[in-house]
Amino acid sequence: MPSESDFSEADIAALLQQFVTYPEQVWYAIAAFLFIVGCFQWGSFVHSKFVRRRHYESDEETATANDIQYKFSLRRIPLAIINFYRVVTFRWTLEIGQSYTLNMAEVFVTVAYIALLLIYAFINTTTVEGQKLDVIFWSNRIAMLASSQFPIVTALGTKNNLVSLVTGISYDRLNYIHRMMARTCFMLLCVHTVGEIISSSYYPFKLIKASKGTGIIALAAFFLLIIVSLRPVRTRAYEIFFYVHFLSVFIFLVAAYFHTKSAYGSYWIWPSFVFWALDRVIRAVRLVVFNHSYFGFKSGTGTMDAATELLSEDLVRLRLHRPPHFHWSPGQTAYLIMPSVSTLPFEAHPFTIASFDSSLLSTAKSEGQSGSGENYETQVLGSSAPFWKELVFLVNVHGGFTKKLKEVAAKKETVKVFVDGPYGPSPDLGSYDTSVLVAGGSGVSYTLPVFLNIIERVRKGKSSCKRVVFIWSIRGAECVEWIEETLIKAIQLAPPSLTVSIRIFNSGSPSTSQLMEENSSLSNLTEKNRIPEQVVTRRGFLTSSILFSLREVKMESGRADLDALLKGEVSMTSGRMSVSVCGSQGIARTVRHALRFPVSGPTSILNGGPSVTLYVESFGYA
Repeated sequence: MPSESDFSEADIAALLQQFVTYPEQVWYAIAAFLFIVGCFQWGSFVHSKFVRRRHYESDEETATANDIQYKFSLRRIPLAIINFYRVVTFRWTLEIGQSYTLNMAEVFVTVAYIALLLIYAFINTTTVEGQKLDVIFWSNRIAMLASSQFPIVTALGTKNNLVSLVTGISYDRLNYIHRMMARTCFMLLCVHTVGEIISSSYYPFKLIKASKGTGIIALAAFFLLIIVSLRPVRTRAYEIFFYVHFLSVFIFLVAAYFHTKSAYGSYWIWPSFVFWALDRVIRAVRLVVFNHSYFGFKSGTGTMDAATELLSEDLVRLRLHRPPHFHWSPGQTAYLIMPSVSTLPFEAHPFTIASFDSSLLSTAKSEGQSGSGENYETQVLGSSAPFWKELVFLVNVHGGFTKKLKEVAAKKETVKVFVDGPYGPSPDLGSYDTSVLVAGGSGVSYTLPVFLNIIERVRKGKSSCKRVVFIWSIRGAECVEWIEETLIKAIQLAPPSLTVSIRIFNSGSPSTSQLMEENSSLSNLTEKNRIPEQVVTRRGFLTSSILFSLREVKMESGRADLDALLKGEVSMTSGRMSVSVCGSQGIARTVRHALRFPVSGPTSILNGGPSVTLYVESFGYA
């Protein structure tokens, strides 16, 4: 095998040229792909607005849900193609174990990205002397290719990045791509290390060189980063992941900068610091703007104090008054910083906003209803007012930060909170005839504000929805108390044109399920009007039986048969249908399976079946 000294001047010239051109060509390919994805994403957004407007114009001609007649039509071929693409891309999945799921879009992007880098790493690696796959060529080039990916890997790991702006895909959905690209780069650097060992018979002496030392430090930091980024570590020891991730990235980038400087490749490294710093500056500005009472711009220090409440042994509710300038959309998240609870003063934790940024009160007030301030809110919404006018978070208790928060909530203390957000996408369901919302446990933090938003938009004439189905799987009767009053008020506010169906499934102990059924039966005996008199249960699991006595609400024991429920809704729906799910990987898998072929297949669409769009907000991620 030739050594570095056997290289001809032509080989050296080709190697140096490839150092520059090949990483640039990879970037062009990635940029083109992101541009195409962005066109599809923004095109879909514009199309949804057009469909909604057209839907309003033809609303009077639409058949009612009780008189659906499916007819075959070739005009629905484009819609059939779109649904075929949705099923194959996002509902066909690669499932590994009980909780590891990749959809085909993620599989395709992963395979294509790895193939792209490996092709550019090993093409044109023949020397002038005819030596094929020369180690000097591919070993050094593969390291330069990996280095060229660090800026985009860093950008994808930030909350505010250009990729999200171009593609319209939120940072949390891009997080899988961030991890996949990082792990691919680590694989390439391992190959580079092996190549360095092979290419040098005097390898032990080369280790003492400064560039080799920084390379070893960078690879060691990267290895530690990969280990703590694995799902078991992230989910069971998030704080450890948070601290080690931050420190490892910093060490890796600094060492990588000095390691590549001798090969004139450091210009691929320093942009990573710029992207990271830009994100931090944006987040710092947002913190100041949304929490300005802490920075002396407004009198009063209790504006952002959060009240804590321990709803159960594994769930804490946080409530804080919404700043007038803070607005969010249903399904979005916010990062909460609680210096008195977290280990580090500016440690941020993401939680879904379980409340709805409603204009209901101002609308009702303009219609001539009396009252003002908090008394007026209580008059209109009762005890459910926080879910319409405040920031509410339902926090699952695990270990570390949430365990400390549980101790605070047990004493019903208030905590100082900095809010960074909102982040993430919000499903635009205004153009759908039927919307089905599926939640498991605290996943109701996502589906509840979406449910409230649908009702308010239908009231205002901004949504064409005719039917909304709220499905919630719980593990105990006490869970209902979290949002009972809010569901009752939502049903009262629903206009006659909107059919509301609430299905609650209790998979808890048999005694608990039996108690819920007894409570439901007891309350049904007292029903006279739509909202009956309050009935107190004998054993105190529920404060009232009002919710279960409503004709829109049905409670059942055992696990929800999501497959049958969703297929039943599809069979009785015409037009467009959305399904939004937030829960465990098991719930998300079941929903995806139920909405595959033939339910959403081309044959169903061509014969007049509904076009089904799926939104998945899952607890876990790969």
